[in-house]
Amino acid sequence: MANALRREDHPRVAALCLDDLLGVLRDLAPEARLIARPGDGRVRVRGVTLDSTDVVPGDLFAGLPGRLRHGADYAARAAEAGAVALLSDRPDPCLPSLVVDRPRHVLGVLSARLYSDPSHALAVYGVTGTNGKTSTVHLIAAGLEAAGRRVGLAGSLETRVPGRGGRPAERTTAEAPAIQRLLARTRWAEGTDVVLEVSSHALELGRVHGTRFRVGVFTNLSPDHLDLHGDLGRYYAAKASLFTPDRCEHAVVNVGDSHGRRLAAETRCRLTTFTTGPEPADWSVHAVSADADGTRFRLRGPGVEREVRLRLLGAHQADNAVAAAVALAVGGIDVNTALRGIENLASIPGRLERVDVGQPFLAFVDFAHNPGGQRRLLPFLRSLTDGRVIVVVGATGERDPGKRSALGDVAARHADIVIVTDESPHTEDPTTLRTAVAEGARRAGRATVRVEPDRWHAFLLAVSAARPGDVVVVAGRGADEQQISADDSRPFDDRAALRHALLHLAVGP
Repeated sequence: MANALRREDHPRVAALCLDDLLGVLRDLAPEARLIARPGDGRVRVRGVTLDSTDVVPGDLFAGLPGRLRHGADYAARAAEAGAVALLSDRPDPCLPSLVVDRPRHVLGVLSARLYSDPSHALAVYGVTGTNGKTSTVHLIAAGLEAAGRRVGLAGSLETRVPGRGGRPAERTTAEAPAIQRLLARTRWAEGTDVVLEVSSHALELGRVHGTRFRVGVFTNLSPDHLDLHGDLGRYYAAKASLFTPDRCEHAVVNVGDSHGRRLAAETRCRLTTFTTGPEPADWSVHAVSADADGTRFRLRGPGVEREVRLRLLGAHQADNAVAAAVALAVGGIDVNTALRGIENLASIPGRLERVDVGQPFLAFVDFAHNPGGQRRLLPFLRSLTDGRVIVVVGATGERDPGKRSALGDVAARHADIVIVTDESPHTEDPTTLRTAVAEGARRAGRATVRVEPDRWHAFLLAVSAARPGDVVVVAGRGADEQQISADDSRPFDDRAALRHALLHLAVGP
């Protein structure tokens, strides 16, 4: 499927020759050089990829240094598939080689140039922050579509091109060639706008280099992804790097967050601020109320004061909705039209998604995968019941070890029963992951804590423990459909599994 889409895109590429690309590279990295035979500089490049299994004839293959292997090790495979050149920090005899010290740093701009800088012909909205990115992206898209715009989208749930449907995303922000291809395909489909979920990984690793943002949105910041960034200061710096005048025309910043206030003081972009708290801001939210039917608040901004009624659940969706509305307003969309689209969005997969088979208690699946997300989620769930809150939680492997015990601690402080289970351990020992989460939960000293390694049995345990009026939530994976371990990757959709567990409870063993 991926190669078919690449071939569909092929005729639209600028088809630059290697000498032209070398000129682009030298503007970015003066040390760049072409190691090739005489005449190879006239070879024309018609696409770019960093996946050797995705190569189609005419491609530039980006062989990047990786954690376990170097991408250039696959140059021969790429050449066999039709690659005409290599971009890397080392040459390879199989292909003419564009060599630069930091190939990942230049890949985005090079990809954008091959696709004729598509972001300059579109209104691109980028959303970054620790929590709320996915919801805000989908709310912006809903507002744009209500205004009759043709919208492309790329986030942690899906990528889609107007008029051509969508497909599941492989990561929160795709690699640079895929981002530029999405932008180009949206442009060729007569699209007008693209909404991108911009992760800190994407900013740190250059995936959105070469993309010009009309509006950048900052939602909030709390400790996460410190396995990559090392500390909170570097994590903030990665997020803040989106909000510079050479990348972003207009910054929309949540000054209800302390890091947002810092960003608002530091950015040199045109600035519009918002808050759901008491802080002075251009746009503000008041009288938030949330129940099992939706979320309501009063929105105030320049020339606007009106009640907003969301179908999405959770008081935290007020933060996301005002972020979306403000982004659309500064992007030139009529606010009332945008809000109609925002209000009509019924749900977002895996974001406080209700699972109901007629059971006498509420059951949800949510993506809250860090302590900050749990602190947004769990108080709302507590407000829905006079009964108990039952949380199924775990920790994903190869992610920030520092947050594992905190996941258990926050869950236990807000819930009555915490069931610790496996998520996707990847190459880590799942026992180590479970132990860290369970120890954090037990230290909180409030909830009953149980450990069940098997995820399906943990769901059965949760729904079997629930009484009428309780709330059950499976937190951490959202709409993820694969559970990954060192030896296996198996289909496991928490929403389907929770539904199955509820039906199993209804009919009995």
